[in-house]
Parts: sequence; structure tokens; C-alpha cells
Amino acid sequence: MNDRGDGMAAAYVPEGDGLDDRVPFLARLEREDRVALLALGRELSFDSRTALLRQDEPSAYVLLILTGWTKVTTSAPNGYEALHALRGPGDIVGESAALTGRPRSATVTALSPVRAVVVTHEKFRAFVAGSPEVSLTLLALTSDRTRAADRRSLEFAAMTVRERFAVLLLDLAHTHGARTGEGIELDIPLSKQELAGAVSASREMVQRLLKDLRERGIVRTGRRALVIVRPDALRRIARAGESARPAVRQEEAPQAP
Repeated sequence: MNDRGDGMAAAYVPEGDGLDDRVPFLARLEREDRVALLALGRELSFDSRTALLRQDEPSAYVLLILTGWTKVTTSAPNGYEALHALRGPGDIVGESAALTGRPRSATVTALSPVRAVVVTHEKFRAFVAGSPEVSLTLLALTSDRTRAADRRSLEFAAMTVRERFAVLLLDLAHTHGARTGEGIELDIPLSKQELAGAVSASREMVQRLLKDLRERGIVRTGRRALVIVRPDALRRIARAGESARPAVRQEEAPQAP
């Protein structure tokens, strides 16, 4: 287990105001700390759509994701599920419950097959307590995630659902897009319900928005794929949030492996 994570970058140094919740926890650590933390746990595999952590349940461990992607959600009493974040390779989940001793605040579900290292609360807390550098790194991650969530809430409050949906698709193109012959294909398997939960809308509303975008030639959808054909049109729709989001142009789209 000691060699896991060697492919990750050296310890993360924030640029500008440091507002970047997309840089995962393991990538922010020095190599020595990263190897030592991974060595405290054991590796487990999870099938796609398996719950790794469940909202409101007691907590006994944290997870350090090695491969695969997960979604972080909370459910309301009426069954509505809000999608808060996607966590992938290098990310840590379950750390808040580990540090506070409270029940889990969210559910974490695998969107694809996931490999993760499981570290018990006792070992994780002792590791963090024994290293001021790791403690500050974890605090910075928490701060970045909170600030990013607050910024998104403020942006979304001023947008229509249509604009929020366009911003979401542009964000996914920026972080999970691959260039294909048809456009920018999103390689993260999110359902219409999950897309709806990310923009505080209903599944029916997202269906109507996708239908309109398809008819206008802006996106193409299939059984398991969504391709953005005209990101320029999405940017025009997302005008309320355009100044705060990373621009995704055809020539800047991520390249397929």
C-alpha cells in the first residue's frame, strides 16, 4: 500500500485566492505524508451505484478515493435528492464525521467502480493530530469546499433554472469533458434526476431543458452519453454566471485519451 498515490503531484500550493475545491486532498499533501496516511488503511472496491457512506448513519471511518468517481448527496424527507459535489481520485470523504463524531451529513455513492483506502476514525484523528502540516491542509480543503459552495449558491440565486443548467453543463465539460468527433462528451454517468439535483430543479424540468437543447442542436443525448455540440450557445444561456465560470471553448476542450 505504501506506493499508492505516487503518481500524484507534489503538495498543492494554491494560486491567487486559493479558491479551488477541485484539487483533491491527497494531491495537496507532501509525498511522505500521503504515503503514511494511505498505509494506515486497507483497500476496498465498490461497484457502481453502491453507497460508500450513508446520510445520518454513525461514522467509523474515512475513505481516500484511489480510482473512480462518486456523488455527494443529501435527501429531504419528501425524497428529493440534492447533488452537492462529485468526488474522485485523490479525494477524501467522511472526514467531517470523523473529526466531529457526529452522524454522516451526506450520502456518498459510486458513479463508477471505485477503489478506496478505508482508514478508521481513531487512526485518522491521530494522524491529523500528529502533523500540523496535514491539519492545515485539511483545514484549507474544508475552507475551499465551503467557499466554493457559498459562491455557487450566490450565483445560482440570481439565475433561472435554464441558466443554472447551462452553467452545470459547462462545468462538467470543463472537468469531465473529452473531445470527440461530435463535440465534448461528458464522461461522468449522471442521470437526469442527478442533473436535476445539482441545479435544484425537478427531473421533468431537466427533461424539458434537454429536449430544447437537443432541438436547437446544442447537445446530443444517448442512453449513456451527453455530448455538448455548441458550448458557445451554452455560454450565452449562462450569461448570469459567465464571468465567474471557466470558459470552455471548442479549441480548449479536454482531449480524449
